[in-house]
Amino acid sequence: MAVLDDLSGFEFEDVMEDVFRNLGYENVRQADRTADEGRDVIMEEVVDGTRRAIIVECKHTGTVGRPVVQKLHSAIATFDFDGPKRGMVVTTGRFTNPAQEYADRLQQNDDPHPIELLDGEDLREIADEIGLDLYNGRIEILCDETLRPYDPAADVDAAVAEAFRDIENIEAADLSDPHSSVTFRPVVAVTADTNAVFETSVGVIHRINDRTRFVAHAERGQPQVVDEDVGTLVTENLHATVDLDTAQFGEVFDDVEERRFGQTQTEYKDWAVERLQEHHTTTVTYTGDNNVTYNKTCEPNRSDISVQSIEPVYLPEVRHTTDIQEYTYPYEYYAAGPSRVTAEDGIHRCVYCDTSGGDETYTYCPNCGAIACSSHTKTERLEGEPVCTGCPVTERFALKTKYFYDEENLEAFREEYAAMPIHEKVMENKWLAGGSVVATLLVVVGLLVIGGII
Repeated sequence: MAVLDDLSGFEFEDVMEDVFRNLGYENVRQADRTADEGRDVIMEEVVDGTRRAIIVECKHTGTVGRPVVQKLHSAIATFDFDGPKRGMVVTTGRFTNPAQEYADRLQQNDDPHPIELLDGEDLREIADEIGLDLYNGRIEILCDETLRPYDPAADVDAAVAEAFRDIENIEAADLSDPHSSVTFRPVVAVTADTNAVFETSVGVIHRINDRTRFVAHAERGQPQVVDEDVGTLVTENLHATVDLDTAQFGEVFDDVEERRFGQTQTEYKDWAVERLQEHHTTTVTYTGDNNVTYNKTCEPNRSDISVQSIEPVYLPEVRHTTDIQEYTYPYEYYAAGPSRVTAEDGIHRCVYCDTSGGDETYTYCPNCGAIACSSHTKTERLEGEPVCTGCPVTERFALKTKYFYDEENLEAFREEYAAMPIHEKVMENKWLAGGSVVATLLVVVGLLVIGGII
C-alpha cells in the first residue's frame, strides 16, 4: 500500500472510481470536488430489480474514526435520489473500533441508510480480483475473451470463397486452398457521459449532455479509434464473446498470433477523458449585457466527464492468401462470427491498374492466373475465352491486334487466316468492315497487297 499512500486525495478518488466501475457498479462518477459534502464518489447498483444509490467517502488516511462515518450517514440522508440509498467508506488504512461499531449498529437496526466499510485489507482482496496494481494505483487489463474469429456454422475459408464467386470465368477447381491466419488484436470499448454547463453574467451560453461510445485499438503506442464500421462490429457483438484459446484456434487456422494490451485500463481511461475534452471543446459567441459580442471557449473539466465502462476484448483480424499460378490474392477482414468488416480485398482488384472495389467486373485469366478489370481483359481469338492483356502473344490481322494464349495458338490462327477469303479477312476488323466504303476498300487493298495478289 506504500505507493497508494503517496497518492493525493484526489488521485485516490480517481483510483477508487475505476475500482468500483470494474466491480460492476453502474453510473460511477465523482462528486463536485468544490462542495462534495462528504460525497466523493456516487454510483448505483440494481438489487432484486430495484436501483439503489451508493454514496462513497474516500479517506486517504491511516485511521478513520466514527465522525467520518456519521458525517457520511447525514450526507446520504440529504442526497437527492428517488429510491433507496446506502453508503460506503473506503480507506487504505484501517477503521477505529467506534467507527466499526457505528456501522454495525446501522446494519443491525435496519437503518434505511446502511454503511459498508472497506479498509486496506479489503482493498488487497479487491486488487487480486480486478487486477489493481497496488504499487502504482493503476488497474491492469484482465482479458481472455475474444469475438469469434469465424462463423462456427461455416468453413473457416467461407468468406474468401464467397469473394471469389464474384469473379467472372473462375471455377472452384481453379482455386487452391488459401493460407489462413488470425491475429487477435486488443481493443477497448469505452462508454462515457459528458455533462457540463457554461454560464456567464447573461446566463447559460452552452450546455453539453452527451453519451459517447467508441472503440480503440489498445496495442502498444497511442490508442487509435477504430473506423466506425469496425466499432459497430465490436459493440454489437460484445455479448457473444468466446474464450481466447490459441491452441483451439490453431487447429483451424494455419497461423495464430495474440497481441498484448499495451497500457493499463487506467491509462486508457485518462486518454479517453482527454479525447472527450478535446472533442467537446467549442467556441461560443454570445451577446453580453452591454450589447457587446463575445467569444468564449467552452472546454469541459475532467470532472464533467464520467467514464461508465471500459470493456476490453480481442478483435480477430483474419487474413487469407490464395496462390493461383503466378499471383497471390490477399483477403483480410475483422471477424465476429458470421459478421465481418473487410480491411483488404486483393481479389476485387485488377493486377494491372488501380481499379478496385465491387462496382467493377473482374475476369479471371486461366492462362496466367491474373484477375483483371474489363480494360485489361480481352478475348482470345482462337479459343474465344478471356485472356488478360499482360500474358498473351499478339499480332495484327486486318489492322487489328489479336490476342493468343501462346505462340502455338498464334501459329494456328495464322494458317486459318491465310486460308480465309478476302471478305472473311475484312471481318476480322469489324469496326472497319462496318465503317465507310472507302475505309473498307482500303482494308481490302491492304490485304491484297499483303497477300501478294497486287
